[in-house]
Amino acid sequence: MAEFPKISAALKKRAAHIELLLMDVDGTMTDGGVTLLSQTEEIALEIKTFDAHDGQGLTLAHIAGLRTGCITGRQSSALLRRAHEMNMEFIYMKQALKMPAYEEIVRRAAVSDSVVAYVGDDLPDLPVMRRVGLAIAVGNAVEELKETAHFTTKALAGHGAIRETIETHSEIERCLGFTDRQSACVIQLRLSNWRERRDSNPRPPA
Repeated sequence: MAEFPKISAALKKRAAHIELLLMDVDGTMTDGGVTLLSQTEEIALEIKTFDAHDGQGLTLAHIAGLRTGCITGRQSSALLRRAHEMNMEFIYMKQALKMPAYEEIVRRAAVSDSVVAYVGDDLPDLPVMRRVGLAIAVGNAVEELKETAHFTTKALAGHGAIRETIETHSEIERCLGFTDRQSACVIQLRLSNWRERRDSNPRPPA
């Protein structure tokens, strides 16, 4: 069984302050593929695939008290539905530049950069990742992001990278606000069982 990436003391310190988790969508919440189903010559239906494990991770994040949101360059009805299902508080689409959206979210949330985590995969995410308190790159992100990130997930985009990000926080109980030790142990058991299933059935490389 593959070992889960070790959490460093420096990462623990950063994670301890996180209150808001933001993320890109294409290439982060999804594997980056965009499927277009033609309706007419000029109209196509966009189809996105989201990972169920990522969804459960976001549910655990909300249980732990984290606020969540996404910033993406595309407009997508599928994303809007998924984001609402995941109870995301901040949903910003059609953002060619992500920094203005990020700054507006920070103002609306009334938080500082140091308590924000951001998950990204490509160059448009770089300015935001340089601002936040905890920058996370998905496993198949471009090298520039990996060099900037405080943490790079083992999982690839659209295949559990968001879940792994949440797990990184969830393994540090007090970082996520757990006060009930028993509840925290239940969550940890579920996460451990999921990791065992994931590592015993590795996905083929992209």
